[in-house]
Amino acid sequence: MDVPATGARSGAADGQEARTRFDRDRTLRALRARWRTASLAAGWRFPSDWALPEVDAVCAAVVRHGALGSETALAGLGRARAAAGAGLAETLSDLAALHAVLADPGAVDGFVSPDVDATPARILRVTALAWADVATDQLVHTEVTDPLTGLPSSAYLRTRLAELYRGGGWEEKVLLVVSLDLSAVSGWPRLTGMILAADAVRSVFDSGESYAALGPSTVAVLAHRDDRLASHGVALRRALNDRLSVDDQLCEVSRPRVSALRLPPTHERACGLLAELSRS
Repeated sequence: MDVPATGARSGAADGQEARTRFDRDRTLRALRARWRTASLAAGWRFPSDWALPEVDAVCAAVVRHGALGSETALAGLGRARAAAGAGLAETLSDLAALHAVLADPGAVDGFVSPDVDATPARILRVTALAWADVATDQLVHTEVTDPLTGLPSSAYLRTRLAELYRGGGWEEKVLLVVSLDLSAVSGWPRLTGMILAADAVRSVFDSGESYAALGPSTVAVLAHRDDRLASHGVALRRALNDRLSVDDQLCEVSRPRVSALRLPPTHERACGLLAELSRS
């Protein structure tokens, strides 16, 4: 019996569609890698916090629309960079790295010379305005909860530290920091990693300790500096490993770093430490 012609055409169409998806995904990964290399070479200070879901959205928009993609995707990136603590100069330098990569497709290794002044003014304006919207809102609403993890923000932790330093109890506390290296993952797995880390922190520290999300890959706990600290650290590592192992992509990520840091002698220096940790 002859195979129906419609079936043959359908099979060919399915194969072509799969091939198209494969080529698109490969192009997206290559663009993302070249952009990251160019941005780091241009001075991006903390490699682990470069990758955000909004980066993938911009790459997809570039592949779909060409040039620098859509203004909507770029505005989303500007807002995300501000929320993650990146400064405006660093955000625009990162955008210039993308522009330089697209302007020189022959530089497959991503080693180009980004120039903010050479980036189209319209693109700079869209990104800068979006960044400023979030930065301004953060100044007005300093006491907020991180929408992803449900943990308090670093502003809350700064307030708690101010209370400690005024009352003289800071020497009895230690800052327990959880850092995830999520640079190798993107999209939902990256978001899931922080959600699971927050859940692990809440499950271990349930006796009135203060904790906060410091950045896109860092959580900190203001823990008691006593004989239970070591056992809490072990329990936290176990809780993190148990939760991250449920995701195939996250279980391949390097083990979360859990470190105990002594608080500096002044509140100002403690706030500086939080700012540094939020970008590490």
